Amino acid sequence: MSDLSKFDCNCAGNPNNNIFGLPSTEEESRLIILPVPWEVTVSYGAGTSRSTEKIFKASLQVDLFDPDARDCWKQGFYMPAADKKVLLKSDYLRKEAELYIDYISKGDSVENNKFMSKSLKDINEGSLFMNEWVYNQTKALLEKDKLVALLGGDHSVPLGYYRALGEKFGDFAILQIDAHADLRKSYEDFKYSHASVMYNAITEVPQLTKLVQVGLRDFCSEEHAFIQKPENRVVAFFDKDIKDRQYAGETWKTIADEIISQLPEQVYISFDVDGLDPKYCPSTGTPVSGGLETEQVLYLFKGMLETGRKLIGFDLVEVGVGDTDWDANVASRLLFRMCNMLVKSNS
Repeated sequence: MSDLSKFDCNCAGNPNNNIFGLPSTEEESRLIILPVPWEVTVSYGAGTSRSTEKIFKASLQVDLFDPDARDCWKQGFYMPAADKKVLLKSDYLRKEAELYIDYISKGDSVENNKFMSKSLKDINEGSLFMNEWVYNQTKALLEKDKLVALLGGDHSVPLGYYRALGEKFGDFAILQIDAHADLRKSYEDFKYSHASVMYNAITEVPQLTKLVQVGLRDFCSEEHAFIQKPENRVVAFFDKDIKDRQYAGETWKTIADEIISQLPEQVYISFDVDGLDPKYCPSTGTPVSGGLETEQVLYLFKGMLETGRKLIGFDLVEVGVGDTDWDANVASRLLFRMCNMLVKSNS
């Protein structure tokens, strides 16, 4: 590790250092935060592909004292620059997707339009490229015994990482914080849509033994039916049900303990910020009223680790870029707390 004897953790973050103002290099850091600047299939608001730069900037204002995981940052957190080729490919295909979505929204036939048929093919192939890129990047880091966090981008980005984790760690579960179930077989004809990431994970990652979803409040009948089938290994805690139980007098601790009881030994956290009340990240791609509090979610994560379950990785996705830095401000603090949890769980 870098010599920290001259590093003042109580000062404002140095922009010449890396994320959170930390002086560690990629080679010596225990945890690597991989930015994935991709948002081709987003169906409402855009901007998530450029959120990682905003989060990096906001991270310089995050104090490094975490009473639940003291000094975990000393093991090193590092975020490389976002890959420009991935960003440029995302930008190009996003324009194609916007035209395609507008076309099909009017009920026009794709089969009879060569341009739209080609666009659909290019977008689906581009998503396959992104999945393989994420898989190769995360696999290489895992082979170096790095802990890996993924920073999106939209929610389609972690699928390749799930594959790499399964090969590295074997069976695991995903704890998903989200307003949406993301269990559509495809959405707007995009097989690897952000709205299909968990369906693809369940059907393509054999080591994924369970999916526990928390905060759902915007989903279709197809997804609801999928959740109800035991063989699909999905347990959903709907936002309405959570609130109904709390209104009736149940504590969040009771509900959190029930959520945790559904999880096996190895857990991956997939955190879509639209699972939160939109006051926290109002510029997220598909905001939905209702949702969870930030400390409510962090309490759940902390409780899970206190049971001895192992956190093997996480993603933080769908952070938007608004008129202010508020979304990045919230996301940078969530990112820091989750990085600390990942390191602590593997120490």
